[in-house]
Amino acid sequence: MAAIIELENLSKHYSPTIIGVDDVSLTVEDGEFVTLLGPSGCGKSTLLRMIGGFEAPTHGSIRLAGKDVTWDPPYKREVNMVFQDYALFPHMSVGENVGYGLKTLRLSKGEIATRVKDALSLVGLYDKVNQRPQQLSGGQRQRIALARAIVRRPKVLLLDEPLSALDAKLREQMQIELKHLHEKVGITFIMVTHDQTEALVMSDRVVVMESGRIAQEGRPQDLYDHPASPYVANFIGTTNFLPGTSGATQGRLTHVEAPGTTLRAELDAAPPPGREITIGFRPEKVRVLAETESAENTLSGRVAEVIYYGLGLRVAVELEGGARVFADSLLPDRLAQSVLPQIGQSMRLAVAPHNVFVFEGRVAP
Repeated sequence: MAAIIELENLSKHYSPTIIGVDDVSLTVEDGEFVTLLGPSGCGKSTLLRMIGGFEAPTHGSIRLAGKDVTWDPPYKREVNMVFQDYALFPHMSVGENVGYGLKTLRLSKGEIATRVKDALSLVGLYDKVNQRPQQLSGGQRQRIALARAIVRRPKVLLLDEPLSALDAKLREQMQIELKHLHEKVGITFIMVTHDQTEALVMSDRVVVMESGRIAQEGRPQDLYDHPASPYVANFIGTTNFLPGTSGATQGRLTHVEAPGTTLRAELDAAPPPGREITIGFRPEKVRVLAETESAENTLSGRVAEVIYYGLGLRVAVELEGGARVFADSLLPDRLAQSVLPQIGQSMRLAVAPHNVFVFEGRVAP
């Protein structure tokens, strides 16, 4: 596929010490759904605004469909943005809101009406064409904002935390609707969010940002299963971290010393023996062992906390030395009426070698 967006060494410096975006290079292919993910202040919204022309870069370049648009104003770029607050005109009808941007293109009234109908039909709201935004629900207003952005047929649609104002249930529903909308229209979507679930559910590719730079990019499943750093592992999903020391390697299996035990990790590239490392593994990859059961990698401790969340349990186990790890498990029917694990009881855990991450250095507690 051809590149639709090309960012080269893009930076935004507000002062010598305040840096929004720091030397970012990124290529987005035509038709991709790419999400910029990270906490507040990581530079994701600043990067999106520079792509849209709402912020001028300090240095670097932006190419749209092969054309350098680094210094072009927003109206000269074939992009449209959907904002957090929808930015709908309250005194206009839904149809007038959606068609507003088409008037500047000097299209005929018939062409505008056709495009407005097509855009509203695409989001399932043509029946609201004569209503005012304040008569609609939050989810409906969000879809109107999407229709208004799509109606001009941009090459790229920019979405700045578009679902942040919705309640949890509606937000989940809109994640799926937005993904389906992307599949229908076929144009490039670039979205900003701090919500890892949104990024994983909707995106073809996720770009995790940290302090103005790209920490890691890739398919959602690759970032989840193979995080490049503790920062990425902790931001995408929940991760147990333990301090450790690297040991000998046999084939692709490396021995790592963890508090009170030795684990084996299946690694493509192992650190040299004797290095300080951080061991990581996901709570849902941890298995609670029966009393007589054995496993390759085991951890022993006592139950410190039990969290019931309907579908299953999250058990916090305090290991020897004070480290705490979480184990998630689904509840089978037979446990629905049984006694849950008790605080203070002994518990043994297991994690398979291929589910163990190893990072060089130590993560600050």
